[in-house]
Amino acid sequence: MGGDADGSKDSKQLSPRPPQRMSIVSAVLFFLIAFFIGSQMMNLMGGTQQTDTLVTSEFVQAVEQGRVENVVYDAGSYTVSGQYYPAATAGSTAADAYNKAFESLNAQMESALGADAGVETQTLETQSLGELRNYTSTYVGQDSLMQLLSQYPDIQYTVQLPNGLLDTLLSFLPMLLLIGVMIFFFVQMNKANNSQMSFGKAKAKEYTVDHPDVKFSDVAGEDEAVEELQEIKDFLTDPQKYQALGAKIPRGCLLVGPPGTGKTLLARAVAGEAQVPFFSISGSEFVEMFVGVGASRVRSLFKQAKEAAPAIIFIDEIDAVGRQRGAGLGGGHDEREQTLNQLLVEMDGFEKNDAVVLIAATNRVDVLDPALLRPGRFDRQIVVDAPDVRGREKILEVHAKNKPLGPDVDLQRIAKLTSGMTGADLMNLMNEAALLTARRNKKIIGMAEVNESMERLMAGPERKNRVMNEKTRKIIAYHESGHALVGHLLPNADPVHKITIVPRGMALGYTMSIPDEDKFLVSRNEMVDDLAVFMGGRVAEEIFCGDITTGASNDLERATKQARKMVTSYGMSDALGQQTFGQPNHEVFLGRDYGNTQDYSPETAQRIDEEVARLMKEAHDTAYKILSEHADQMHLMAEVLLERETVDGAACDALLDNTWDEYLAKEKAGLIGKDASGITVEVSADQAHGATEESASGAPSDSAASGEPAAPAASEAPEAPGASAAPAKPEPQRPPMPPSDGERK
Repeated sequence: MGGDADGSKDSKQLSPRPPQRMSIVSAVLFFLIAFFIGSQMMNLMGGTQQTDTLVTSEFVQAVEQGRVENVVYDAGSYTVSGQYYPAATAGSTAADAYNKAFESLNAQMESALGADAGVETQTLETQSLGELRNYTSTYVGQDSLMQLLSQYPDIQYTVQLPNGLLDTLLSFLPMLLLIGVMIFFFVQMNKANNSQMSFGKAKAKEYTVDHPDVKFSDVAGEDEAVEELQEIKDFLTDPQKYQALGAKIPRGCLLVGPPGTGKTLLARAVAGEAQVPFFSISGSEFVEMFVGVGASRVRSLFKQAKEAAPAIIFIDEIDAVGRQRGAGLGGGHDEREQTLNQLLVEMDGFEKNDAVVLIAATNRVDVLDPALLRPGRFDRQIVVDAPDVRGREKILEVHAKNKPLGPDVDLQRIAKLTSGMTGADLMNLMNEAALLTARRNKKIIGMAEVNESMERLMAGPERKNRVMNEKTRKIIAYHESGHALVGHLLPNADPVHKITIVPRGMALGYTMSIPDEDKFLVSRNEMVDDLAVFMGGRVAEEIFCGDITTGASNDLERATKQARKMVTSYGMSDALGQQTFGQPNHEVFLGRDYGNTQDYSPETAQRIDEEVARLMKEAHDTAYKILSEHADQMHLMAEVLLERETVDGAACDALLDNTWDEYLAKEKAGLIGKDASGITVEVSADQAHGATEESASGAPSDSAASGEPAAPAASEAPEAPGASAAPAKPEPQRPPMPPSDGERK
């Protein structure tokens, strides 16, 4: 630990700055500077010959003296260029003239004064009189230049004609390039200034009339919420109808509900139905790294909406900025509080003719500031809860519109089996069924695929590759049989639909218990029976396996939590009376407790623990009594599970009713079959006789005739891997208890 501490200290002292990426502007500027410096260095170091600029008289004098080697005349720019000798050099016309002059002078002096009176001369050489250099000069008039050069035929003469438009463009190219670079830098600087100044502008997305994404017809199972929002839409489109009665527009509408119930979908439906501009923004988009940006964006958002009035503003997850203010950590000058204060001012500052409605969504209404929830700001709070059985059926119909369903798919039955599921869960269920159908290379979604998808969502995917020894399989079989038998024999427990020891997800097996109808209240007797069902697996291990395992850990955890809630939250303890204990700080819809404030004495806490222990012991004793009295039936159930791995439908009922021998006789007589979803059912003698004749005649079955492979029977599922924990029994949703997707081990 000392090394870690030293390392962290060094990292704080010597932490380097993260590398910064070079922007395009910096790269271009760096390239231009490097190019300029490089060109200057090439001119200084690399060039051996320099060009001399001569005036016209100097050029003419050099021609007359014979110091010009060649002339190139540019008729477009009236310039001459070429090579010349700055001084007379050997071999040139000028050098020969000088040498002849000295020779003539010597001859004259010798004739007049004698042979020794001459001047010693030396032939001019290149090494002593200079080198060939480049020159350029201006000379107007091609005719006069040709007349001058005609006197000196030894000089090479060339005329360069102008290229017209190309030369003109090339002459303007440096200037155009410079202007382009200046414009580029100006635009980049303008963008940088705009990006800095745009921090305070709202990032809301505007949906106009031409953007009908979702309609109210696409929202099912939330008729009350649709009715409330329909009224707001009508007020914006036809306000005179309500103003004639003295009604005022609702300034705010808060959609409250657990995740996945369709709050955002309702807002999208309003955007699709309302013939007015719709501004959508998330609550987290108001917060930035700079202080004051959130309040500025609130002002910008409402300014845009007022300019486009009548309009609708939708803020998703408003709890990100609308949390309750306090004088604790952060004080009253927190960035989030500034944003909330500005939001309160804007909502309360509407004028009567400002037809702007604010719709917000949250699943944490308990943490919102009271000033935000008062009438005049959010006049309406619409609860968008999990749908009931009829709502689930309508939602399934919506998600089944574009899917080819087989005739065996019963949406009403699926709705009854999916108690507690939200709209998002049902959408995922139908999508998983479609994916499973495609995986099986089928073209029509059948009930078997829907049931498989339902179990996948409740308990997880089937673990086909997990191998368990016989001892582990035996423990799981008795564990699940204990859950199922206790749940079947207790009058207030939910009916058992399926028992399996095939691992799914984190569970080695599970018992599926689903209520026959939606329950909105849970009685004490039902909760007491549920405690006994939780303990059924552990008690079965005690009685029939000779030892207990870690498989019941989740059972004990859930049972203890429920027993403590019965004592502290629901007032279901005779010893402590009708009162609650502790002030929970929890999420209302997310169902998660972060802590309780203990407002009772240590003696009361001890009594609470004693009551919880009493409830757990009574549940254990109840399960122990039931399983001890039905030991033979438990052995039979475990034996059948070890043989078939999964029992459901009629087979499950026969095991639980202790009529397995009669079931085997019917199965042998052909009176037991499977429906389209793969569930075991009893068939009549006529149906069994017809199936026998069809099999004897070789007629294809319905699935074979349609070219689809038959769905595998649930009891024929391959052996799946086990886990380090024991099986689980899924607990259906029972308000006010949080929903559970099945016990995971």
